[in-house]
Amino acid sequence: MSKHHEAPRKNRLTLYIFIALVLGIGLGFALNKQYVQTENLQIAAIDNNIKSLKEASAQFSTIDISSKLAELKEEKATILKSRDSKLEPFSLMADIFLRLIKMIVAPLVFSTLVVGVAKLGDIKAVGRIGGKTLLWFFSASLLSLALGMFLVNLFEPGAHMNLPLPDASADLGLQKAAFSLKSFLYHIFPTSIFESLANNEILQIVVFSLLFGTATAAIGEHGKILIDFFEVVSDVILKITGYVMNLAPIAVFGAMTAVIAKQGAGILATYSIFIGEFYLGLGSLWVLLIIAAFLFIGRRVFTLIKRMKDPALLAFSTSSSEAAFPKMMMELERFGCGKKIVSFVLPLGYSFNLDGSMMYMTFASLFIAQSYGIHLPFATQVSMLLVLMLTSKGIAGVPRASLVVIAGTLSTFDIPEAGLALLLGIDPLLDMGRSATNVIGNSIATAVVSKWEGELHH
Repeated sequence: MSKHHEAPRKNRLTLYIFIALVLGIGLGFALNKQYVQTENLQIAAIDNNIKSLKEASAQFSTIDISSKLAELKEEKATILKSRDSKLEPFSLMADIFLRLIKMIVAPLVFSTLVVGVAKLGDIKAVGRIGGKTLLWFFSASLLSLALGMFLVNLFEPGAHMNLPLPDASADLGLQKAAFSLKSFLYHIFPTSIFESLANNEILQIVVFSLLFGTATAAIGEHGKILIDFFEVVSDVILKITGYVMNLAPIAVFGAMTAVIAKQGAGILATYSIFIGEFYLGLGSLWVLLIIAAFLFIGRRVFTLIKRMKDPALLAFSTSSSEAAFPKMMMELERFGCGKKIVSFVLPLGYSFNLDGSMMYMTFASLFIAQSYGIHLPFATQVSMLLVLMLTSKGIAGVPRASLVVIAGTLSTFDIPEAGLALLLGIDPLLDMGRSATNVIGNSIATAVVSKWEGELHH
């Protein structure tokens, strides 16, 4: 009886999210043309003035434009602030939803992973499943990075952008994430589990949960009290997830309205080639991941993709893989993946298996190099791919995390980081696609590992 009622309710949520998506796009275009048109026109005019000044400075090296540029940038920042405050009510809709999701994610990962590991029984089982999981993750990551590298060399989007290069000294407000072994290891091992929980450091929570779950299993009978406790905790948090998910259509509506009102159709026209080629790349990645999954779980992969439409749509609309995490967990269990496998693999996936973000990293890094006319030999591109493979591990499934990693990688290879300014305007549109791809990649990984462990039920 409950399943009979569950299906219509689930379908209604999908419908409401889709309606919210369409309404948000429609209202966003209307606001772009009316409500914030003045600010958008002023910003465009300032950008043109900056471009003209730079061209004049390049022709006549005696002209000092630094003070004038500083004035224009300050004026632009003021107008951007004014536009953001006008659209704040819509941004708040999405932000509050994402805050509620983040509130859920850390305790959900901790409680479910502790139970999952404790029920596996011993360190050998954890090691075996962990090994299989990481093998899939690194294979999928390598595939995503290599596909991004192949496509950006095939299409060469940077070669025909014909956009003015940003000021080499421009500050983009992004911290660098250059690779160092010390920072990488510090990012894995927590100093305080409470600090990790407070900051939603998923990778650190995973490390502590693995140790805690293994130790709980090792103490035998006494540990069962804790396992029962954390099972109840995870059930309660999943119940809270159900309440929060009711707000998803409102969040989607707000997020889409704000993005489209700011970007408008102009940005799509200017960057249409790059956006089109990137989404074609994501489509190719989806096909390759589905083919890989088909080899292991057969035709059930299509049922899995169908089940993932809600989480993928949610991740797409909010530009956050994290927003879809609790919903994914529920859907994967309903699909037939063993609860302990879902609890183990999915949190790891959010640190090690963000396939959409991976593809974007090589695609964006090499696009910026092309835009500057910097030729990178094949060997250098491969070394960039390997650096990204390491630096990207543990990045959060939240908006703009990929840009931080790219900023560090560009400086490592002497590519001006200011080239990221070419992508900042369209990053929200690209983030939507890669967030949805992260959801598909992690759901496939969980299903395949469940199959390998004989935990994929019908």
